[in-house]
Amino acid sequence: MIDWVNNILPEIVLFGVTCVVMVLGLSKNLAWRNMVMPVCALGLAVSGFVALTTPVRGVVLLPELMPFAKAAIAGIAMLLLLLQEGAVDRFEERDIAKGVRPFDAIRTNRAEYYAFFMFSITGLMLCTSARDLVWLFLALELTSLPSYIMVAVSGVGRNGAHKSQEAAVKYFFLGALGAATFLYGFAMIYGGTGTTNLVGITDAIRLQGDALNPILLAGLLISLVGLCFKIAAFPMHFYTPDVYQGAAAPVSAFLAFVPKAAGFFAIAQLMVAVGWTHGASGNSLPEPIVMMLTVIAMLTMTLGNVLALWQHSVKRILAYSSVAHSGYMLVGIIAGPGDGSFAKNGLAAVLFYLVAYGITNVGAFAAVACLERRKGDHVTEADDLSDIRGICRTHPWVGIAFVVSALSLLGMPPALGFFAKLPLFTSGISSGHLPLVIVLGLNSAIAAYYYLRLARIAWLENPDDRREPVVPAPFESRHIAAMGSLLGIIVLAVFGGTLMQGSANAFESAVSTSESVAVDDSELIQEMVDVLSVHTDPMGQFDIGR
Repeated sequence: MIDWVNNILPEIVLFGVTCVVMVLGLSKNLAWRNMVMPVCALGLAVSGFVALTTPVRGVVLLPELMPFAKAAIAGIAMLLLLLQEGAVDRFEERDIAKGVRPFDAIRTNRAEYYAFFMFSITGLMLCTSARDLVWLFLALELTSLPSYIMVAVSGVGRNGAHKSQEAAVKYFFLGALGAATFLYGFAMIYGGTGTTNLVGITDAIRLQGDALNPILLAGLLISLVGLCFKIAAFPMHFYTPDVYQGAAAPVSAFLAFVPKAAGFFAIAQLMVAVGWTHGASGNSLPEPIVMMLTVIAMLTMTLGNVLALWQHSVKRILAYSSVAHSGYMLVGIIAGPGDGSFAKNGLAAVLFYLVAYGITNVGAFAAVACLERRKGDHVTEADDLSDIRGICRTHPWVGIAFVVSALSLLGMPPALGFFAKLPLFTSGISSGHLPLVIVLGLNSAIAAYYYLRLARIAWLENPDDRREPVVPAPFESRHIAAMGSLLGIIVLAVFGGTLMQGSANAFESAVSTSESVAVDDSELIQEMVDVLSVHTDPMGQFDIGR
């Protein structure tokens, strides 16, 4: 028991900070209420430091994952936190400052909103600490339940509040369906193995001769379908565009990373428990799981990219983009850990991709959150494509952050997204899933249309003079978040070798031959090039190593 208290010290820190935040946010003193965000930031920083410095104890399925993942979560959560300023109580605080009405704790939402934010981040960290299915289910729900309320309250006091409330209802009911589905799958996994412990499930499969009995296999398949809701993958992706568009932009940025990361951590741990010692060659997941994940990955990335082509809302484009990125990351899940080297380790590629996507995602949504149109008391987000037209000229730094983020999401070199997407290709090729890699390449080409379209509109076109001008939102922290995202994209693209190696080390226990050698960026890239060079067609016309 003491070991597990030690392992969740970062989550305990976040819980304590959340309790303080709930009290500060209800204070009648504005200065105390304004301390909510700095206290949250301090809690996240301390939590990340504790995660890196506290050794993992006890029997854990993926002990190396916890410190790296929790520190990365804390860092990205700080960027997301900066984006949240003004998401609630904007007009309420204005009226209180003008003396129009006195402070009323019933009418304000700051305490609850930031507490829910911190609870959801706590749940995400707990997903990496999960040691059994019950823990994993509770962590997933702690991640998701606060986000339903964040969507709803982000529209309170704003123009178009009905949109956020409608989005919250859609999100909640589909979320309940997803939770019921993977919980039923967890129950069947217990029925097929006699245990809910993740390490115990691995042992039970080995005792059965690495064969999956029908109940266990059915439970795994059903669980994966339910978890598709968390990652916004087919067939549970339908809510994504409506919810992202209906919620405030800071909340949409939060939804694009936090529940998705929780879902992938859960899927990765389930698949590690099953192991990649099945299949005809003895180095893959069981064939039914591979077939289902392959179909889901292909449909997810294709539907996400194709449907994004027809959108005129920036948030809907980014929503379908989020769907497509889930399809990309499923390629790494299917590929598995390989031989442990980063270029062939699909799980490490997924973890690095999550970090890169989380940072880049903030920059893309920050442009929507930092800009708005005003007509008297009517305020709308800069969500339409015409709203971002020429923002590199009118709002240079926000525009640059948006353009760089769009190019990084595309995976254009030398942006961070390129270094994140390349190992998905190399791991997929090295594991023999060439059709899936071809679909990944084709979808990356399709995605280039709308990402380059976003970059062109923001960078090359002139602002639309026929409408009210786009003005900066009066929240400095949102602009700091955009600049932080831009800086993260640049720095990690140049000095990402340590992060890549950390991602590989996080899944070291999932590799049968766990020999990890530290290498620099150039060696990592060369290793990926070698993988692509070896696994080419006999004629060699696509051999990029030549």
